[in-house]
Amino acid sequence: MGAVRLAVIFYSTYGTNHRMAEIAAQAARDAHAEVRLRRVHETAPDSVVDAQAAWRKQLDIMQHIAEVTPDDMEWANAYLFSCPTRFGVSASQLRAFIDTLGPLWKKGALADKAVTAMTSASTTHGGQESTLLGLYTTMMHWGAIIVPPGYTDPLLFESGGNPYGTSVTAGENAITDQIEAAIKFQAHRLVRFAGRVSN
Repeated sequence: MGAVRLAVIFYSTYGTNHRMAEIAAQAARDAHAEVRLRRVHETAPDSVVDAQAAWRKQLDIMQHIAEVTPDDMEWANAYLFSCPTRFGVSASQLRAFIDTLGPLWKKGALADKAVTAMTSASTTHGGQESTLLGLYTTMMHWGAIIVPPGYTDPLLFESGGNPYGTSVTAGENAITDQIEAAIKFQAHRLVRFAGRVSN
């Protein structure tokens, strides 16, 4: 198995996906991957962020985490994305970063790398599955190797049964013990497969 260099890339408005990404990053380190935890740049105007105290507070909390760059994407041979859904698709902040990756895609620097994704929404049917499927569609264009959790462990049924990727209904108690176990399982599965295909 090759050495796994994993970029855990997240966008978080109120903290749920930040916490999910932290759990995944630590699980990947425990599985002997080299990990870069990176946040996506906030593109919303300060006036919008400042109008919601919880949004501003979360952005301030994350200031110590480096923002993701195309260099991180080239460095990594595996990716784990986590972001909230917005109207059934991934948050525009993440899409804005993805839209900068054309030069890497054009030279094949995103191809043949293992990838998986996680998400959250304010309601159970608020777009969790469509957000993950939309991200995976983009990754198919890259030529990446999608590694969903599937129904490959009984805990997936206990944590909500999303075979596309861990998804939660956002809120203070979103990260239950079962969800945390599902995140760790998904990260371990990604590292395992990335080790098989990395060069």
